[in-house]
Amino acid sequence: MNCILLPKNTKTISDKEQVIHIKEVLKSKVGDSLTIGEIGGNLGKATIAQINNDEVQLRDVTLDKEPPAKLDLTVILALPRPKVLRRLIMDMTSLGVNKLIIVNSYRTQKSYWQSPLLNRIDEFVFEGLQQAIDTVPLEIEMKKRFKPFVEDEFPALLQSKEMGDAVIAHPYASDSWKSYLDGLKSKDSNKETMPKILCVGAEGGWIDYEVDLLCKHGCTAVSLGERILRTETVVSVLLGHWLEEK
Repeated sequence: MNCILLPKNTKTISDKEQVIHIKEVLKSKVGDSLTIGEIGGNLGKATIAQINNDEVQLRDVTLDKEPPAKLDLTVILALPRPKVLRRLIMDMTSLGVNKLIIVNSYRTQKSYWQSPLLNRIDEFVFEGLQQAIDTVPLEIEMKKRFKPFVEDEFPALLQSKEMGDAVIAHPYASDSWKSYLDGLKSKDSNKETMPKILCVGAEGGWIDYEVDLLCKHGCTAVSLGERILRTETVVSVLLGHWLEEK
């Protein structure tokens, strides 16, 4: 929690976890300064006017810094185990992904869609924002039918990205991620080199049918090498390349 995220025009912090963090982790006192952010707005500073067990009162609130820019990237993620999804949402929020589309896949267990953790997604986004000192939430959509999404919605999504490239991470792809990036850079020096859509499978990865269908509709399959990596590892490794291009 590197910033305290607050609703618009709020000068009182009453969220239990935020109050505990201010008192017990930051060990802040009256007169100390806090880094704050307005949900969907700017970042800034505020001074603690009063503090007790239930709330923190603020004064001298200044919100004069814009939040960090988002990555020009939409991630399409096959729904993993809910506990893994929690960590992925926090990480993708922290890393600045602009949009996340969670889809069903052959290896997604039906029970995952009934998990109560899916009703807490906003909490996980909130945690990621406070970690990264950001204020603009990650946009999230759910698509429970894979084939209709890919056939009916994916082409329009790709076109809305001004015909930007799309890749699917797949350990058995013949093309490597490195050779793919090298090829993009050699095509046109004036073109943005990073794809605008990234598709990542859950535990067990994509099946061949899913890979073929995505590739048929505009994706390029790329591999990070012979090692079979966890979804969290793949996301972190790949998103690091987008951060380098910012």
